[in-house]
Amino acid sequence: MAFKGQKFKHYPMTMKIEAIRLHVAENWTYKQITEHLGIQDKDRVKKWMRKYKQLGEFGLLDQRGRRAEYIDQGRHVRKLKRENEILKKCLEIWMREV
Repeated sequence: MAFKGQKFKHYPMTMKIEAIRLHVAENWTYKQITEHLGIQDKDRVKKWMRKYKQLGEFGLLDQRGRRAEYIDQGRHVRKLKRENEILKKCLEIWMREV
């Protein structure tokens, strides 16, 4: 539970990727990784690994304050493609009228 004024430890993206690489490629245990990289929370690497399996490297990004539609890149790209097709059709109709 977080307390008022509590400071949280922030880990850079490079450290997260290194922890994932050590676990996946070199079969290090979570305990070995936390000791080697100096990570204070023993379950932090497990959480990063879960997010990495679900969303890839995008899951490791700090997403506080981001809109929900940007969390899933594939869904956002499909939405933009649909909007692009609609705008192209509108442009064709406008060009025929002029």
